[in-house]
Amino acid sequence: MFGRLMPREGKYFDLFNAHAELITQGGKALSNLIGALVDQQPEQADRFAEEIDTLERNADAITHDTLSQLHTSFITPFDRDEIHQLINGMDDILDIIQDVAESMSLYDIRKVPAEAKIMAEVTEKCCASVQSVVKLLHSMDNAPAILKFCHEIDELETDADRALRSAMSKLFREEPDVREVIKLKQIYEILESVTDRCKDVAGTIEAIVLENS
Repeated sequence: MFGRLMPREGKYFDLFNAHAELITQGGKALSNLIGALVDQQPEQADRFAEEIDTLERNADAITHDTLSQLHTSFITPFDRDEIHQLINGMDDILDIIQDVAESMSLYDIRKVPAEAKIMAEVTEKCCASVQSVVKLLHSMDNAPAILKFCHEIDELETDADRALRSAMSKLFREEPDVREVIKLKQIYEILESVTDRCKDVAGTIEAIVLENS
């Protein structure tokens, strides 16, 4: 029973939820960006890249606010190191999303294969699941649902691994331009790592739940 009575400095959960909302928006913007490049609409892709930059900056501000509160709060909802790990892990997700968009620009990629869209759709689902699980963190009564979402994120990360292997296989078989192979291989790998960061956040949350429920 004691573990269910989380201290209610509500701003922590407000900050977590605000950041998680940006993660969901970032996952959607990334999926839209890649979809635009699949459809050979680079101008649209540039617009979504700008959106991702804005989301990442806003997320950085929330991370800063969370860490500032951590240094001044006497009571925290769970272990300080876990809060630090959670918010930084969440920030890493948007950092990697931004890395994908920036790499697209750096390599002047104006078109991508449909396989990239499949990977981006898995990434979008994974980001949405992160938001869903973060929303439940305010109460350890939600522990079963939280653990279910953590398992879902783990499965989505496995799906992303499979999609990466499939995309790589087709790339090496069918793309004759070595420069394109090198560029797209890098993009695929960074894109897949977004789900890795989502899985890291799920692992942090799972540890918080197991310790406090």
